[in-house]
Amino acid sequence: MAGVYVHIPFCASKCAYCDFYSVPSRQSMTRVVTAIGEEWTMRASELTEPPSTLYIGGGTPSLLPDDEFARLASMLPAGDVREFTIEANPDDVTAEKVKTWREAGAARVSMGVQSLVDTELREVGRRHTAAQAVEAVRLLREGGVSNISLDLIYGLPGQTLDTWRQSVDRIIALHPEHVSAYLLSVEPGTRLYARRLAGRFTPADEDTVVAMYSYLCRAMHEAGYEHYEISNFALPGRRSRHNSAYWDFAPYVGLGPAAHGCGSDGLRRVNPADIRQYLARIEARTPAYTVEEETETDRLNDRILASLRRAEGLSLSTLPAWARTDLLRAARSIPASRLRICGDTLSIPEEAFLVSDAVIRQLLLP
Repeated sequence: MAGVYVHIPFCASKCAYCDFYSVPSRQSMTRVVTAIGEEWTMRASELTEPPSTLYIGGGTPSLLPDDEFARLASMLPAGDVREFTIEANPDDVTAEKVKTWREAGAARVSMGVQSLVDTELREVGRRHTAAQAVEAVRLLREGGVSNISLDLIYGLPGQTLDTWRQSVDRIIALHPEHVSAYLLSVEPGTRLYARRLAGRFTPADEDTVVAMYSYLCRAMHEAGYEHYEISNFALPGRRSRHNSAYWDFAPYVGLGPAAHGCGSDGLRRVNPADIRQYLARIEARTPAYTVEEETETDRLNDRILASLRRAEGLSLSTLPAWARTDLLRAARSIPASRLRICGDTLSIPEEAFLVSDAVIRQLLLP
């Protein structure tokens, strides 16, 4: 299985928590779309098999005008994949856009709702309201989108356990096929980080975070969702194929400014997080990427990290003998409440998912 990820680096405005590469200006949008198509032509040979998934993320891909999105899809292997996802913001969703996305082949939409409480949305600079998010889901359904993923964030400024429950319950009532829920991360360089330094924002305390996560897990299970990765829930048969392929270390090509990829040759490639640099290289018909240097231990630790975030855990048979020995030795020192050892498989139980980072740190190879 192989995939293609496309990074669209444009946003109408920057959310207070976001540290992904994006710019508010759309001046070079047409050139970037053209360059992404040309980059795919140059780099398709990095995959030794046709891609099975195509994911257009960002940034805000739903900002692309209909003609530009259709043009972009026409230059990519859109019609030949098993899963074609576009990320969208609720306030961008219109019946016309949904029609364009569907005609281009996008059958899955991943939408950043984050909260269904308007005061919380305003606190982090989201452009949409809760009502717009609900309406966007309706428009997607009416437009024939039968695979919807909705994103939530817990630990938002001003969020309480009660308001979190409201958001979770209302999301479940919308019956999305997939839900991703992330603990708020306050990253350097973001507006939220500056507010924290200035004493104008205090992250949620540990007890509140645990209560929020516990409620999420319980509510999702009761609604019939599988908790298949720390931050991801899906109805049976609706797991994200694209993200699952990442976690299985399937090869993929990353296109566009700031995109990452790992080809069939195992080399990790990273495009510059700079539109001007990216365009200058692609328009000169040269690769935009640089290759990241990785040791065998780096690659094994990446596998340990990704695998232990999933419900299935890590199969020791995927590791070389020396790594299995070191890993088992470390695993046996961790309480069973935090790490299960079943045959040749290590897994973190759901009730310990929130402390998974600490567990995984104990298992990484030196």
